Amino acid sequence: MEEFVTVCRRGEIPPGGGKTVEAGGKLIAVFDDAGTLCAISDVCPHMGASLSDGELEDGVVTCRWHAWRFRVADGTWMNNPRIKIPAYEVRQVGDEVQVRLAGGS
Repeated sequence: MEEFVTVCRRGEIPPGGGKTVEAGGKLIAVFDDAGTLCAISDVCPHMGASLSDGELEDGVVTCRWHAWRFRVADGTWMNNPRIKIPAYEVRQVGDEVQVRLAGGS
């Protein structure tokens, strides 16, 4: 089982927004969804846009390029819930935001 890795400080993630981090060779978007930290792949599978730059509303981030929408809690594509992008477990230890790279389910 993969251990958690520190990816940033809590204050680096804007409330109601996201931040791109790199861990284990992966680009990960970490979001502050109404005070809850969530992490999904930062790469939109449609055209590769950064999801951390998207608009976050009611737990769903909308890709700025072509409006694909993903639930930040689990990576579900809102247009077809059978399809998901990788999602990662997140925790906060002190001021550190950490993700577990295993899973990425």
